[in-house]
Amino acid sequence: MVEESNFRWVESPVPAPSDGEVLIRNLWLSFDPTQRGWMSRETYFPMIPLGEAMWGVAIGQVVQSRKPGFEPGEIVYGLFGWQDYIVTNGGGMVGMRKVQAGVPPPMALGLFGVNGITAYFGVIDIGKCKPGETFVVSGAAGATGSIAGQIAKIKGCRVVGIAGGKAKCDWRVGEAAFDGAIDYRSEDVGERLAQLCPKGVDVYFDNVGGPILDEILRRINMHARIVLCGAISQYNSKVPYALKNSINLVARRARMEGFLVFDYQERYPEAIQAISEWSREGRLKHKEDIAVGLENAPKTLIRLFNGENFGKQLLKIADLQT
Repeated sequence: MVEESNFRWVESPVPAPSDGEVLIRNLWLSFDPTQRGWMSRETYFPMIPLGEAMWGVAIGQVVQSRKPGFEPGEIVYGLFGWQDYIVTNGGGMVGMRKVQAGVPPPMALGLFGVNGITAYFGVIDIGKCKPGETFVVSGAAGATGSIAGQIAKIKGCRVVGIAGGKAKCDWRVGEAAFDGAIDYRSEDVGERLAQLCPKGVDVYFDNVGGPILDEILRRINMHARIVLCGAISQYNSKVPYALKNSINLVARRARMEGFLVFDYQERYPEAIQAISEWSREGRLKHKEDIAVGLENAPKTLIRLFNGENFGKQLLKIADLQT
């Protein structure tokens, strides 16, 4: 388990931008389970070098610009890290883009950010959901899982969410209009899946991996689709969980596929447009869990792995300057 002692606080002068760069004042930080992987191994990013500022997606405000197309005062999105200020040329896999006018910075990191866009392509492209199918999502009270389940519902699926705690499950069924919810902390997941999905599972959006994924594999239907988005239950494990029911993928001619949202960058506008329309219609609900103060970044990350967050985990660093 990641601990606060894995981080240290460092103070240094505010840097100045060179040609082709901007100086950004960070305002909001996003916290996502994938950051744990960046700390310990090569993933789709190289491992974060020891001694470097912790990486994290953020919303910031341009303070100085020597990069054409970016002006002081503009609000931007990118992999700006756990720091008050950063100088960047806007390159890399995440890049740097302007936040859409009228979108509040917190929503730009959640519903209209990586989480919402990930949910969109996971459900639409990888899950290929069809009306009348049974859709199950784990991490259903998290930033990505909650949106994925609602998009599947919009597409006509019967939706069951798996989350930890009665309050989270009640919100899934009440506010977010899921058809059912399973509290993995107090209920037997296998028994509840049998009750809520008596005809099996057609699409599973996986955010946790481990034993819950195995329980789903026991119950997949012919030509089911397993969407591998994350595996938060395994990120702090020394010994990976060994799946026991993966042979069902063969017997039921099912597909289990992982994906990264960065593969869809050219189609981000498609996702944002759809999410915007559904949000305006009141068909997408979202929650934000907000901490305050850069000094609290380590304990805010740890909240994800203790299951303390309810909705999109954010941390506010500073106010927008007008």
